[in-house]
Amino acid sequence: MTPYEAFQLLELRVGRIQKALPHEQARRPAYKLWIDLGPFGIKQSSAQITDLYTPEALVGRLVICATNLGTRNIAGFASEVLVLGLPDAEGRVVLLSAEREVPLGARVF
Repeated sequence: MTPYEAFQLLELRVGRIQKALPHEQARRPAYKLWIDLGPFGIKQSSAQITDLYTPEALVGRLVICATNLGTRNIAGFASEVLVLGLPDAEGRVVLLSAEREVPLGARVF
């Protein structure tokens, strides 16, 4: 398998955060997110992004999600997609996003 073929196995799609609440049962500070992926429906995610974001600031935001990694149970919450980010100089997660409006569910390639 080539590196490009391996990358193609990972399904990355854009979604819009519809709802964000503190995930009070999580061991580390996190939010419960509900993300609209257009034709793929609303998916849930547990995300440790509390350092730079408030729930209010997250609603309406476009994010990039890995959608085919399976569902994980995070402290009693079904996390269906992984929201992608990268660390800033202090190690805080900065969300990856589309720089302009695109159709929800669009695949990253």
